[in-house]
Amino acid sequence: MEPAINKSRNAKKKFSIWKKPSRRSVLILSIVVVTVTAIACWSGFRLLVAAQDISELDKPLPAATILYDRNGKEVERLSRSEIVPVEYSILPKPLIDAVTAVEDKRFFDHKGMDTRAIGRAFYANIRAGGTTQGGSTITQQLAKNVFLSHERTWMRKWNEVLLAKKIEENYDKQKILEMYLNQIYFGEGAWGIKRAAETYFGKTVDRLTLSESAVLAGLIRAPSALTPYKHPEKAKERRNLVLRLMEEQGKITSADYKIAISEPIKLSVAKSDKTSAMKYPYYVDQMIREAVVQYGLTENEVLHGGLHIYTALDTGMQQAAESVYADESLFPESKSDQLIQSGAVLVDPRDGGIRALIGGRGNQPFRGFNRASQLKRQPGSAMKPIAVYAPALERGYKPSDTVVDEPVDFGGYRPKNVTGRYYGEVSLYESLVHSYNIPAVKLLHEIGIDAGMDASARFGLELKDGDRTLGLALGGLQEGVSPLEMAEAFGTFASDGSRMPAHTIVRIESADGIVLADATQQAPVKVIEPEVARTLTAMLEGVVREGSGQAASLPGRPVAGKTGTTGMPGTDGGIKDNWFVGFTPQLVGAVWLGYDKTDSDHYLTTTSKAAASVFQTLMAKALEGEPVIAFHAVKGLKQKDVKIRNDNNEKQGDKNKEKGKGKDKKKDKDRDDKKKEKERRKAEKKNREQNKKDHDSADD
Repeated sequence: MEPAINKSRNAKKKFSIWKKPSRRSVLILSIVVVTVTAIACWSGFRLLVAAQDISELDKPLPAATILYDRNGKEVERLSRSEIVPVEYSILPKPLIDAVTAVEDKRFFDHKGMDTRAIGRAFYANIRAGGTTQGGSTITQQLAKNVFLSHERTWMRKWNEVLLAKKIEENYDKQKILEMYLNQIYFGEGAWGIKRAAETYFGKTVDRLTLSESAVLAGLIRAPSALTPYKHPEKAKERRNLVLRLMEEQGKITSADYKIAISEPIKLSVAKSDKTSAMKYPYYVDQMIREAVVQYGLTENEVLHGGLHIYTALDTGMQQAAESVYADESLFPESKSDQLIQSGAVLVDPRDGGIRALIGGRGNQPFRGFNRASQLKRQPGSAMKPIAVYAPALERGYKPSDTVVDEPVDFGGYRPKNVTGRYYGEVSLYESLVHSYNIPAVKLLHEIGIDAGMDASARFGLELKDGDRTLGLALGGLQEGVSPLEMAEAFGTFASDGSRMPAHTIVRIESADGIVLADATQQAPVKVIEPEVARTLTAMLEGVVREGSGQAASLPGRPVAGKTGTTGMPGTDGGIKDNWFVGFTPQLVGAVWLGYDKTDSDHYLTTTSKAAASVFQTLMAKALEGEPVIAFHAVKGLKQKDVKIRNDNNEKQGDKNKEKGKGKDKKKDKDRDDKKKEKERRKAEKKNREQNKKDHDSADD
């Protein structure tokens, strides 16, 4: 019996060994599989790297970005024909150290891809919940700028790595850094390090100091946002960051760091502000800003070439606008040391396309300050249709409804009419047409400040919490608005209550035809009901026909709009900002006039009709050859509701200047007493913590 048992055990043992390999066998097999796989992957990677074509690096410049107008016709090429390359031997060591410190600290150690930097960026992005850091090396940036389209995909990133490896195998580090610095855009129209040194510091590259090198290195990431000409504090902060990184990486001593950060940024006084040779520089400037802010491209990606950008530009309207702004006789006389400036924009309310844009008078430097889109100023009474009358009409008020124009005190806030007179009982239509301030403030008080804030937001205006005061009715804003924002907002009235986001870019395609951005799919935003928009348009037609905006009238064309002025404190009738925003059914125009730097010696002293006059000339030229289109009729609106009731308002205003009563004192007395008491109680409660300053915003 026992031998049988042993035989059975041996059989079981053999079976067990056959079915379960030893750990050593598994380990050996795993090593073999991993090794073979790694060799295969590496071989495949090497084949892919070898297949990359980097011959473009031998060409002096990459392909230009091409801009097209609304009809698909080429209008401009963003090329870098003015680049003058420099050799690596010319680059000073502080510049080399500064650039590598901030852009790629292991540049001289890696082989095109820095796995440590990628890991740090990946970890930082995971923690931030979004893309906050990039792991691209200088070689990868060069590959991306010269060879690749700019879509945000993993495939593009992979191709970037392959190209970087191929570049590293064919060029030494010195040549790679040389090519990189020669093709970068440094802002202020400066392509390449040679132009940058000349533009900012008026010197050759080899004479750049440590501080100057750090300034230029800091510009690479965002040249327009960090230019010391327009943003000196941001430029200084960025320079100091670069210097700190250089110290931490052992590229400079602590003593060098302390000396460099204490130095002021001394810019070249010979920096050219001459008009750019580029066509339509202000329009192109806004297009670049839009591509960066709205579509996530970097400035260098837009400017480095290869893109096809289709815009909403109407070249005829743009040329008309530029001819208007070249005519000095249309503008008030300026002080000898500062030009009265202006910004204007023309937008098609039907699709939101920006047809023309002017960012300033005089020279037009590329990437200069754009007053059409970057300016932030108080809009004055141009704010009334948006923050007061539109929400009032939404709540059932009619143009014929009346309000008493009289002295008021809302918890310390005492608005005034610009004339110093009070006109008694006036209709909402009359109040808007003549731009009376007190009725607008009283109306906002009745409907509630929140209603005005909500309406402003729906019209696309981004207000601050500090704007939540009754001064909102008169455009007394903390930060202000731009002509572009006002044009988009007023476009709502022209398009039956729907707002189309204003835009220069219709579509962006890469050199390979890949669509990177598309604005044609944008849907209109419903803001107010069509009847409200049409009623307010009829009221704004009255502003131009018989009110404060008569200087903006276009013979033979229906036009509606609103004036806006903000007073200059401490002056007798001085004007800080002068606006006119108006529209026809097919075009909205917004014009601002004023000094860039307003003070006791620099403010407008002429008529507040200046902006309206510029608007009139601008629109007349822009609409030449365009069909005359009528505004939509307003259902149920009677002609008498949009007509001045009393031609003797001026006389009545003189009579009631002190008393502030209407024509029929007995009729108004009981109602006024009740209303005053109600308003006083509400004002004490709502306005106790409000900004009590008088915004001095007024309109003629």
